[in-house]
Amino acid sequence: MSVFLAKRLATFLATLAIASALVFAVLELLPGNVAQVILGDTATPESLAALEARLGLDRPALERYIAWVGGLLQGRTADSVSYGTPTAELIAERLHVTLPLAVMAMALTVVLSLGLGVYAASRHQRLGDVGVMALSQLGIAIPSFWFAILLILLFAVKLQWVGAGGFPGWSEDDGGGLWPGLKALLLPALSLALVQAAILARVTRSAVLEVMREDFVRTARAKGLSARATLWRHVLRNAMIPVLTVTGLQFANLVTGTIVVENVFVLPGIGRLVFQAIANRDLVVVRDVVMGLVAMVVVVNFVVDVLYASIDPRLKASDA
Repeated sequence: MSVFLAKRLATFLATLAIASALVFAVLELLPGNVAQVILGDTATPESLAALEARLGLDRPALERYIAWVGGLLQGRTADSVSYGTPTAELIAERLHVTLPLAVMAMALTVVLSLGLGVYAASRHQRLGDVGVMALSQLGIAIPSFWFAILLILLFAVKLQWVGAGGFPGWSEDDGGGLWPGLKALLLPALSLALVQAAILARVTRSAVLEVMREDFVRTARAKGLSARATLWRHVLRNAMIPVLTVTGLQFANLVTGTIVVENVFVLPGIGRLVFQAIANRDLVVVRDVVMGLVAMVVVVNFVVDVLYASIDPRLKASDA
C-alpha cells in the first residue's frame, strides 16, 4: 500500500508542477504586454510602468514563475488589480458558494445515477431499462444551463417556490442562514446534477450488466441468495471501479462547470469571479483561479486512485 500511495503521490506532485508551468506560460504567451492588456489601449506610459513594476513584469519570466509558485506554497498570493486584495481571499470567499454547490450537485448525481443505473440493469431490455436509457440520452443532449433556465421558469416563475437567483449568505446576521442558503443552491445543483446523472447512470448500468454475467454471481444465485441481495451485496461493489472513475471526473467537472450555472442564477461563486476578472482584464485573478481549479481536479483524481485501492486490492498488488 505504501508503494502504491508513493507512486500516486509522485504523480500528483508532478502533475501540479507541470500544470503550474503551463498556466504561467499561457499567460506569458498572450500577445502584447500583459500590463497593456489589463489597462487597455488608452493607458499612459506612466501607468503602464507602474503596473509592470507592481506585477513584477520588469523581472525575468523564470524569476517571476519561481516567486509565484513559492508564494502559493507559502499561502501568499498577489493582489488583484481590480479588487486590490489578495487573490487567495477572493477565491476563499467565493468557494463558500461554489464548493457547497458542487457537493450538493454531486450528491444528487450519485443518488439519481446509482438508483436509475441499477434499476435499468435489473430490468435489462424491458420497459424500465428502455425508459431510463431514453431519459439519460435526453439528459446528455441538453446542456446544464438550459436545464437551469427551465427550472427557473417552472419553480421560480410559475410555481414561485424558490427565488430565481441570488444568494442570501450562510450567516443569519446578513438575512441568510443554512436553510435559505441551501434553498438558493437547490435549483443550480439540480441543473448541474441532471446532466452528470444521465452520464453516470449509463456507466452504472453497463458496469452492473457486465458484472452480472460473471461466474461468482451465478454461484451466489445457485446457493440460494435472492436476486436483490446478490445485486446489492456482490454485483454493485464489483461494478464500482468504472463508476468511481467517472464520479471522480464528474466532481472535478462540477467544480469547474459551475461557472456558467452560477451566472445564470447570479451566484457569487468562482464562476462569477472568473467572468468579472476576465471583464476587468484582471489576469492575476484569472491565473490563480485557474491554478486553484487545476489543483482541485488533481486532488480529486488522487483521492479516487486511493479509493480504487480500497475497493480492488489487485491495483495495489500490481503496483507493488
